[in-house]
Amino acid sequence: MRRSRPLAPARSTKLLRALLAPVLLLLLGAPSADAAPAGPAAHANTADPSACALPGTTGWTDEGHRTDYSVFRRPAGTIKVGMIFVDFPDAPATESPADDAARLTPGADWIRNASYGKVRLAITQHRRWVRMPHASTDYHFARGLSHEEHEAYLRDAVTAADPAVDFSRYDMVYVVATRNAPAISFTPTYVYEPGTAGVVADGNRIKWSVTFGQDMWHWGPKLVGHETAHTFGLPDLYAFDTAADPDAHRFVGGWDVMGLIAGKAPQYFGWESWKLGWTADRQVHCRASAGSGTVRLTAVEYGSGTKMAVVRTGPTTAYVVESRRAVRADAAACATGALVYKVDTSAQTGYGPVHVMDARPGDAPASGCRPLDDAPYRAGESFTDSAAGVRIDVLSADARGDTVRITKS
Repeated sequence: MRRSRPLAPARSTKLLRALLAPVLLLLLGAPSADAAPAGPAAHANTADPSACALPGTTGWTDEGHRTDYSVFRRPAGTIKVGMIFVDFPDAPATESPADDAARLTPGADWIRNASYGKVRLAITQHRRWVRMPHASTDYHFARGLSHEEHEAYLRDAVTAADPAVDFSRYDMVYVVATRNAPAISFTPTYVYEPGTAGVVADGNRIKWSVTFGQDMWHWGPKLVGHETAHTFGLPDLYAFDTAADPDAHRFVGGWDVMGLIAGKAPQYFGWESWKLGWTADRQVHCRASAGSGTVRLTAVEYGSGTKMAVVRTGPTTAYVVESRRAVRADAAACATGALVYKVDTSAQTGYGPVHVMDARPGDAPASGCRPLDDAPYRAGESFTDSAAGVRIDVLSADARGDTVRITKS
């Protein structure tokens, strides 16, 4: 098993991490209209949602609010993406660029649906192979790839394509390597570090790019959802550290595309949709002080209704409960119900910024499912963290969502 790993922190060491997709880890309708006002969720003593919008503290991709959009791409509206195709002196392409593109471009529809129509990727394909100046083995993917090495790879690709591509037209660039180049083994995301030379073409600074490698043939279109969301500021939810525990997906299982890309329920967590602005403050039930209240949650796969209840437990921590149903992005979900998870915005990418709470830790997962895939709480069940003074009771459920009682003591 090979995993991605973080590199040096961004601002403190003058390096940005290359955001890496997991490599060869464990195999495993239309969007709603703009969110409607929250349903019958408001009760006395609930706080303004801003009281539950935890700050990020890592200086890079984390689950905190107030994303630095001078560094990351604002996840809204139409994002114009130029897709170019590269091969190498030691690995000339023999397939059609269209074959490679077909593996990825459905990811644009996936993001549009998962963002409730708030983000649309307009991908322009430049269907010709451009030759990189160096052998594929010279680009250092085998040893992990620093930010500078990744930037050099992107620069070579953009320079090679520049005679035929007007890069001033694009907000973001996708670089797709030929399937014949196994040395380009994984798919890192590039984010420009302010104050450095970076990559410039046609008067346009390339601030965001995804450079697709061999793992695209394993992960498929949802790899676009994972990697592009890194340019929006989302962290990795799978575990970088597998020395003590080899299960890289022990934090969230298959519940979010930022964890296991091939997970059974890859819809972004409601917390992340809120962070990204796809879920409005009015759709969040916040409890930041002692009290109790009942809230009707509409499943996060839909865009309308109240999407989550948040119980703040500390300066950078909170419990979240949201409803999950086997529809849309989560049509293959192994279980449904009220999903409870803990958010810690001080946790770095790959080190557990989200932990799903398992309603039935002693049960073996069903065939084709994995641990945590059966984590949701059902009607009549409760989650309790006595030390944090948090209790979440699931009162009832139907096809569209769950009604829960949130108590903070």
